[in-house]
Amino acid sequence: MKKTLVLLMMLSLVLGSVFAQGGAEASADNYPSGPVSVIVPYSAGGGTDLVARALVDAAKDNFPKNIAVENRTGGGGAVGMSYGANAKADGSVITMVTVELVTLPHTGTGAGLYYDQFKPIMMVNSAYSAVTVKADSPYDTLNEFLDAAKTKTMRVGNSGVGAIWHLAAAGLAKTAGVSFNHIPFDGAAPAITSLLGGHIDAVTVSYAEVVSQVKAGNLKVLAVLAPERIPATPDLPTAKELGYDVAIGTWRGLGVPKDTPQPIADKIYDIFSKAAASEGFVKFMNSSNNVVDIMDSASYGEKLVTDNEMFKMLIEELGLKQQ
Repeated sequence: MKKTLVLLMMLSLVLGSVFAQGGAEASADNYPSGPVSVIVPYSAGGGTDLVARALVDAAKDNFPKNIAVENRTGGGGAVGMSYGANAKADGSVITMVTVELVTLPHTGTGAGLYYDQFKPIMMVNSAYSAVTVKADSPYDTLNEFLDAAKTKTMRVGNSGVGAIWHLAAAGLAKTAGVSFNHIPFDGAAPAITSLLGGHIDAVTVSYAEVVSQVKAGNLKVLAVLAPERIPATPDLPTAKELGYDVAIGTWRGLGVPKDTPQPIADKIYDIFSKAAASEGFVKFMNSSNNVVDIMDSASYGEKLVTDNEMFKMLIEELGLKQQ
């Protein structure tokens, strides 16, 4: 009798496992069976928001129950990414994660956020900092701007304390031997608005985020903090070639809660990798000076690990960790 009972229990466990796996497969086959939200952890109108909306637009035909972008700002990206990491692990919430995922935890401003809370889906693009001032600024070169910073306090706007554009400005200041007054905003868009209003002296956001105002004649870029000149703007010098050995930038990608079944994660990758290769998305990225830089789940996961270690050392070296 006992042997029979034990056998029945073992059979029940095996069947339960089989049905659970079958359920995961079935849910992946039917995915998406309901509405899906893509969380953008920054304000509307910024670079991350625009890239996310273009990608969602390219993928929308694969979401018959609707897919929508949802902006959840605050904490330099921590609020939105924490929300996405703790969402239901069924593919109904996808997060546009950014490099701040591996910077904020080391500044002490991540509110418990850590990269391994996500299952990486894919990286979408990368971008480097562009030191940008108003068009009527008295500084026409990066050297002029940094020379002035030796005798006066420059107010440099960024997308949040410990966010990548904060690190970019801090890295530049350290390399040049100057100090900036770092002004945080909830995303690049409000920082740019403040610069246009004359409330700050510069921003160190990406070129893609300022290009429209540059073309309109309202802003000018002094240099980019990139390893080499940006193909779309070959006339812009890099800080490195001007004597400042610093190159700091961001990346953007998609992630889902770590417990999301792999078949669903694979389905999401399949949908969005095709969207990222679509004519409409590529055209948008080219016209907005955004670089399409695709990594699959495995490569993106490896990048999270290596970047986490790199920024940990940089933040410690710069003394940016809050107590």
